[in-house]
Amino acid sequence: MSASTQQSFSSVLSINPYKETYFSGISSFLSQSTSPEYAKEQFVISYLNTKEFINAQIEVSKNIPDEDLYDAINSKAYDELALDQAVEYKIQYIETFNILDEENRHFHVFIVDPLDITNTYIHTVEKIKYVDVIIPAPLLIKSIYSKDILESSGVHCFIYFQENDAFITIYGEKEFIYTKSIKYSFIEMHERFCELYGERIDYDDFLNFFSKESLRDSNSDYKQFFIRLYKELFANINDILTYAKRAFEIESFEHVYIGSQLQTVTKLHEMLEVELNIKSSEFSFDYGFETNETYVDQLHALMHLYTTVPKDERYECNFTLYKRPPKFIKRESGKLIILTLASFALAFAYPITYWILTYAQELQEDLLKQEYKEIHITKITREATLKNRQADKEKAITLLEEEKKDYIDKKNTLLKIHKVKVDYPMKAKLIATITKDLNLYKVNVSSISYSEPDNHKSLLLNLVATKDRSITKLVEYLTKSHEGQFNFELEEIKFDDESNKYFSELKVNIL
Repeated sequence: MSASTQQSFSSVLSINPYKETYFSGISSFLSQSTSPEYAKEQFVISYLNTKEFINAQIEVSKNIPDEDLYDAINSKAYDELALDQAVEYKIQYIETFNILDEENRHFHVFIVDPLDITNTYIHTVEKIKYVDVIIPAPLLIKSIYSKDILESSGVHCFIYFQENDAFITIYGEKEFIYTKSIKYSFIEMHERFCELYGERIDYDDFLNFFSKESLRDSNSDYKQFFIRLYKELFANINDILTYAKRAFEIESFEHVYIGSQLQTVTKLHEMLEVELNIKSSEFSFDYGFETNETYVDQLHALMHLYTTVPKDERYECNFTLYKRPPKFIKRESGKLIILTLASFALAFAYPITYWILTYAQELQEDLLKQEYKEIHITKITREATLKNRQADKEKAITLLEEEKKDYIDKKNTLLKIHKVKVDYPMKAKLIATITKDLNLYKVNVSSISYSEPDNHKSLLLNLVATKDRSITKLVEYLTKSHEGQFNFELEEIKFDDESNKYFSELKVNIL
């Protein structure tokens, strides 16, 4: 919410008038509202689908003064776009800067038939009463750049699918360049899918597959027809981007963002990247809002983000027909009523003021006496309660200390039992395993020791054999047969002349 908006309103309500969905925003928290109502302290914002307006570029001379600019643009729009003179269109515009043209100013013009706005918002205004801002949907994207959510200044393409519209919007150097509605809304995609499938399927079944089934993993009969539908869609997008490159002298698209009103399992951006060979991502950004919803329509999130951007850093292109009336003091009737009341107030000011002050003083004294009685009773009651609570607290602390001590004793006992049950059988099993292998190679053990240096368990076996080869073969066998279980270390083999035997220390590290 902008600074000026924050001063006047405590919350923001965003509206999708086509599906009649509403999201309320207080501070940085968003929540869906199922039964919205008019509230004076609530700022209301909505949008127009791309197919609801005409978008064009118009040039006017730099010699035209600012006060005549709207009339000049209005007149030129009717002439160049052959608009119906019988219809009083609502026309809004944003200026673009062309440093190569020193004689003209360039504008993106947005044109809407007021009747379309009336038909679109007929049910909404019955509940909300006023709508402060109605802005073309593609212009909401500017807020992503203004809030540095998207910092790159290259040429970006944004594609978004809704139930009754789908649009492509292009931004370059963080400024609006072009937008176009495409015939791939959910309703239109459903119709085309039924044509490809050769049989009419339920619309809800279509949406369920679109949003919840993954094309990569699905075995449904619908899969191959969805693939054909997506290929047609991507081909149409490619044609539009090719046109935009020529029309607006775009060298290349740095990134494409694609998303929809419904969350999808299928990664549309991955398919798009393969088809068009342009780096692509989901049309989903971290706006800094908290929400209980698992998925929020991006246009709702963008509308709330728009209200947080200062006016000079966003596009002001407001088509609302439902403005709030001026404040009471700014209306002519309000000024007259205030002047009349002020006259009466001056005439009776002194006697009324004296009587009111006397009565107020007496009333205040009675109230303070009554308040003292109530507070005194409350004080006595709370002191008694605190004393009881303190005694309960001391008893609870004593009991807690006893429970802690009992817990520690039981814990130590369980640890000892675990060590006896787990560690001892493990050692015996390990020794039995090694001893079995020693017998295969006629190697004896004079002593065995167990240790756990640095929490690593190991055995030290003092080996005795009549041949040194018996010891080396034994180690070779053990290393191969117990690979991954033990690590064997044998540093040297010594020969004793008196006993005529070979001795060695074998260290077994348990992995």
